[in-house]
Amino acid sequence: MTETERQRQIITMLETRPFATVRELIDMLSVSPATVRRDIEKLHEAGEARKVFGGVASLTAASRTHALPFAQSSDLAVDAKRAIAAMAADLCRDGDMVMVAGGSTCHQLGLRLAGRSIGLYTNSMPLAAALGTHGACQLSVAGGALHREPGILYDPQAAAPDFFASRLFLGAQGLGLEGVMESHPLLPVATRPMLERADDVIVLADSRKLSVRARFVSCPIDRVSTLITDDGVQEDDVRILEDAGVTVLVAPVAAWRADDKT
Repeated sequence: MTETERQRQIITMLETRPFATVRELIDMLSVSPATVRRDIEKLHEAGEARKVFGGVASLTAASRTHALPFAQSSDLAVDAKRAIAAMAADLCRDGDMVMVAGGSTCHQLGLRLAGRSIGLYTNSMPLAAALGTHGACQLSVAGGALHREPGILYDPQAAAPDFFASRLFLGAQGLGLEGVMESHPLLPVATRPMLERADDVIVLADSRKLSVRARFVSCPIDRVSTLITDDGVQEDDVRILEDAGVTVLVAPVAAWRADDKT
């Protein structure tokens, strides 16, 4: 297959989806990672596609990218999210005070912490409702109006929480060297007070999120101490994040699935 033929196949793929990872292109084209990266670079330089962290995006992806409602997002990459949440829960010790932000992966973490002897603060309405009914942890909930689309509680007049947490667990629609990215403009604003009161910021994001570029940065990369993702992540992406000072923990989805059923 010639270079032109490969690049045409990439463009054709991007006509039906907004992003493609390097790994997907390697499998589709049966070429080396170096060849795929050269093709992506040339498409980017020619203005036919957009080079992004971990892959390539269609030129219209930025305008089409939007956050799914919580119920829809919860049905995607479920095993990966549960594996990530299980690894994140292992970082929490009894007696900790932690913050768990909105989003479906953070929701999975919150459910795992429900019976633990910890203090848990959240601005997520779905998580607060679940823990209020079934949880035993010490639960604190952000005040304010319910914003149904992102599923969070927020009051623009409220001050930052009056305590410090050892960890803030933060979800993401996208992740790159810019930091944690979201499409909903409220999320960066609602995240800021929690960032002011957390020692460590741990991002929970399945590997798909490293191919997504959203409009708003809710947390700069230099504020992120750790990323927990699944084993679909590309080695190059891990190396880039580690070079930026982020510790990357990879949850093995298949191994977690087997352990969880035993």
